[in-house]
Amino acid sequence: MKLVKNENQKNIATVSDKEAEEAFVKILQWIGEDPTREGLLETPKRVVKAFKEYFKGYKEDPKEFLQKTFGDVDGYDDMVVQKNISVQSHCEHHMAPIIGVAHVAYIPKDRVVGLSKLARVVEVFSKRLQTQERLTMQIAQTLMESLDAKGVAVSIDSTHQCMTMRGIKKEQATTVTNYYLGQFKEDLSYQNRYLRFIAK
Repeated sequence: MKLVKNENQKNIATVSDKEAEEAFVKILQWIGEDPTREGLLETPKRVVKAFKEYFKGYKEDPKEFLQKTFGDVDGYDDMVVQKNISVQSHCEHHMAPIIGVAHVAYIPKDRVVGLSKLARVVEVFSKRLQTQERLTMQIAQTLMESLDAKGVAVSIDSTHQCMTMRGIKKEQATTVTNYYLGQFKEDLSYQNRYLRFIAK
C-alpha cells in the first residue's frame, strides 16, 4: 500500500489487486459464505476486475475528451441537445447501483465538440461513487468551463437501488435532477425549449 495524490491533492492510499482480493475474501466470510468452495474460488478476482470497470472514472480526466473542438460550423449558435445518455453509477452511501439517463445541452460560442464527447463526460463522472446531485453539477460545470459555452443544461432521471432494493423499498421511485448555467439559467425561453426537447 502506498500514498498518492488524488485530483484534489489529498493523500489517498493505493491498494494492490491482491490486497483488494483478500478484502473480498473477508467480506465473503463475513456474509456467511465459504470462499474456498468451487463457485467462489475466483469470485474475489472477478469482483476486483468488475470494480475496475465500475469505477474507471477515477483514472480518467473528462476535460481531455473536450480538448478537440471544431470551428467550421457556419455560425451555428443555437443549442445542441443530446438525449437519453445511459447512466450507470453507484451511490456513495451504500455503493448500490444508480441506473438512468442523462440529457445534456449546450449553446456554443464559437466552436462545437464531437457528439460522442458529451456522452464521454457523462461516463467519466458516472464511473465514480456519486450522489446524483453532484453528478449533475459536475457534468454541467465541466462542459461550461471546457467548451467556453454560452450556456449548459444537464438533467438526470434515475433509479437508486439503495432505496428500491433495501431500506424503504419503493421500486417505482425515480429521482430527477437539473442544473443550468449561463443562458439556460438566465433566459427561461432557452430552459423551456430544452425541457420540451427532452420530454419528446
